[in-house]
Amino acid sequence: MLFLILSILCSVTVGVIFKITRKYNADPVQIITFNYVMALILCYFTFSPDITAVHSDAPWNIYIAVGVLLPIVFLFLFSSIKHMGIVKTDAAQRLSLFIPIIAAWLIFKEEFNSYKVIGLIIGFIALLFILKKQTGNDQNKWIYPFVVFLGFGIIDILFKQIALYTVLPYTTSLFVVFDIALAVSLVLVIYDVVQKKTKLDLKNVLFGALVGIFNFGNILFYLKAHKAFSENPSTVFAGMNIGVIVLGSLVGLLFFKEKLSKINFIGIFLALIAIVFIVFSQLN
Repeated sequence: MLFLILSILCSVTVGVIFKITRKYNADPVQIITFNYVMALILCYFTFSPDITAVHSDAPWNIYIAVGVLLPIVFLFLFSSIKHMGIVKTDAAQRLSLFIPIIAAWLIFKEEFNSYKVIGLIIGFIALLFILKKQTGNDQNKWIYPFVVFLGFGIIDILFKQIALYTVLPYTTSLFVVFDIALAVSLVLVIYDVVQKKTKLDLKNVLFGALVGIFNFGNILFYLKAHKAFSENPSTVFAGMNIGVIVLGSLVGLLFFKEKLSKINFIGIFLALIAIVFIVFSQLN
C-alpha cells in the first residue's frame, strides 16, 4: 500500500507542475523531452540496468508501444487542456481507469468480490461528482480528451504487462521504455526547431527536470504497487486514479484556492469510501 500512496503523491505533483508551466508559456514538447532525460539519468544511477541483457526475444512490441504512447499522450493532454479545459481533461484521464479494470476482468480473469464491485460503483459516482464543474469553454474538440481517455487506459494495461515480465528486471524494462520515449520526444523537438524555428529555453529544461523526477517516482512506485498486488490489478488501477482525484482536489482547494461546490465535496467523501471498500476487498 505504501508504493501506491507514493505513486499517487508523485502523480499529483506532476500535475501541479504542469499547471504552473502554463503560466510561464513553457513549451510542452521540450518539457516532456527533458523530463525523459532526467528520468533516464535517475533510472540509470538508481538501478544500474544491464542493457546487454536485453535481447531480441524481449517484449519489444510492448516496450515500443509504451515508449511511443507516453510522450504523445502527454502532448494530447496539453492540447486537451488548451481546447477543452482542465476539468474535462481531468475527467477523461481519470475515467480511463475503467479500461484497465475491464481488462482485469476480461484479460487477466480477475474475480470481483462484492466489496470491490461496491467500491468501483461508488468510485464511479465519486468521479462524476468531483468533476462536475462549470466551464466557459464552448469548443467541441472531443478528439483530445478522447485520446487522453484511451491513451492512459492502454498505458495502464501495458505497464501491467511489463510488471509481469520477469525474464528481465522491470527496472531494465523501464530504462528501455524511457529510451524509446526520449527518442520520440527528440524527434518532435527537432521538428519544432527545424520547421517552426522554435528555440530551446532554459525554463523548459528546469520544468522538464522537475517533471522527470516525479514522473520517475510515479512510474516506479506504480510498477512496484502492481507487483505487490499482482493477483488483483484492479486494486491498483482504481486506487491510483481515485486517490489522485482526491489528493488533487485537496491540493487545488488548499494551495490553488480553487472553488469546490457541495457536489464536489460529496464526491471527495464518496471517493474515500470507495478506496476503503477496494482496499478491504484486497484484505479479504
